[in-house]
Amino acid sequence: MKMNGSHLHDAGHICVLKDASRCESLTEIANLTSADQFDAALAIHLYKGGRNLQGSRIPFGIIFGGTDINEDIRSEEKRRVMGAVLREARFAVAFTTEMKELAAAEWPDARKKIYVQYQGIRTTPTETFDWYRFLQNADIPADTDDLHVFLLICGLRRVKDPLYLVDVFSDWHRKEPSVHLGIIGPAVDPLLTTEIKEKIKRAPGVHLLQEMPQDDLHAAMRRCFAVVNSSISEGMSAAILEAMDLNIPVLARNIPGNAAIIKHKDTGLLFSDPQEFVALSKSLMNDPIMEREIVTRAKDYVKKHHSWECERKAYQNLVLRLQ
Repeated sequence: MKMNGSHLHDAGHICVLKDASRCESLTEIANLTSADQFDAALAIHLYKGGRNLQGSRIPFGIIFGGTDINEDIRSEEKRRVMGAVLREARFAVAFTTEMKELAAAEWPDARKKIYVQYQGIRTTPTETFDWYRFLQNADIPADTDDLHVFLLICGLRRVKDPLYLVDVFSDWHRKEPSVHLGIIGPAVDPLLTTEIKEKIKRAPGVHLLQEMPQDDLHAAMRRCFAVVNSSISEGMSAAILEAMDLNIPVLARNIPGNAAIIKHKDTGLLFSDPQEFVALSKSLMNDPIMEREIVTRAKDYVKKHHSWECERKAYQNLVLRLQ
């Protein structure tokens, strides 16, 4: 959402970012949008963000989040709310053609107002990043021969399934102490975060890392061996695309959102269960030629399909529909 705000700000619009989940009530957002200083709104997630704009006096657009179309659509009440929001919206943005088709199948009248725009990616790794201090803070021994650090980057919530690989990875680490898995991201679900902390106490080789600024995170990604995605459902993972842009291989769970941007053994590796994750990781570690070919093709893919400039132009044009 910050990226979209940046695009619009650069076009001369004044943007205010608001996290709907941190608002005390729907009334708070209603009061915000009814204030005279706002001319339009753009919400991310058809249910979580969109429901706050129902009946709004200002025109608005929607950006599908992923879980709204993949998961929330199964709930009759949420589906009803999302349909009503979509009827009011001037436009909606889907990250993939598949996501658009799912939404259009549920709400056929909205098909013409749903646009497909792949996420634009720009990485900005900190040049002065201290990798060895990062390892030290994570309790990963920096002097390990042939160290391989895998990073699972996600908000700590159920749909991201951050515990999916913990047992099998820890078993692998016991046999090969040079492999480590770092889980990093904001503690979105406090209960799950507590579960993860308890689980990791009994899982050598797996580390829960402190959230860090994006520039430092990009720098850490650039030094790791591979980036991992274990989500149950995904719209379009920015972390996967950022890894591709940074020439780092990606291992991702084989779900529609990930398969839409990763071609198996071409631009990344897709696994269907934890055991396959380990097998594919070992094959990547033992085949530097395959690794080099995958990251080269992935980088080319991102440059071709996930241009920051193309995304910028698309959102600047779409917002004109809110005037």
